Amino acid sequence: MNISNYKKYISAETLMGPNCIRILGELFDKYPLQLTSDDLVLDLGCGTGLTSLVIAKETGAKVYANDLWVSAEENRKRFAEWGIDGQVTPVCEDANNLHFKERQFNALVSIDAYHYFAGEPGFFQEKILPFIKDDGVILIGIPGMKDEYSGRSEELLSEWLGEEAYMFKSPKLWEKLIGSHDRIESVVTWEMDCFEEAWNEWFAVDNEYAHEDRQYFESIIKPYTCFVGIYIKLNL
Repeated sequence: MNISNYKKYISAETLMGPNCIRILGELFDKYPLQLTSDDLVLDLGCGTGLTSLVIAKETGAKVYANDLWVSAEENRKRFAEWGIDGQVTPVCEDANNLHFKERQFNALVSIDAYHYFAGEPGFFQEKILPFIKDDGVILIGIPGMKDEYSGRSEELLSEWLGEEAYMFKSPKLWEKLIGSHDRIESVVTWEMDCFEEAWNEWFAVDNEYAHEDRQYFESIIKPYTCFVGIYIKLNL
């Protein structure tokens, strides 16, 4: 995937954290989605829709762009400006109470969002799995703890994240949280390679939250955290 194709869409208004396109690009390079125009992808926690744009352009599939914090109306306007409104449908629902059809999606993608709502055992099986078709693929990229600091997120990250520090978990812990199910063929978790690039691209935009994060990068973010990649393949 050529990330430079999407540079013009990146701005202080569209980025909501470390470059989501960079994170998605690594997932797509490692586990390409083989989809058609008839296939459906759920982009869960799409933010301003940057990831939905990339998914649509790279796979040709139809995308449901769901976010709780950004309204469907706001994203619909943006998708129209980007020329993808016929391919990408904006949705605004809580990930704990989605109203899609059973086994509706061929794939699910979630970038920099899954840790906000999925940190309890059983969440994947109860809240996500029912909506994914057999042979479906789930790709997740989220901030987390390096494995060697697993279980110490509140101790090490509280100065930066406050009460949200508990959300950061290690790749090994996320694998345990995904758990097992007779529909799951495999689960792979890893520390992603795009960490510094994605953070630096976030710091490069003139965003107040980026300025706040920058002051913690060398002392907290870089030493203890990573991006966790998660790949889940369902049985045929």
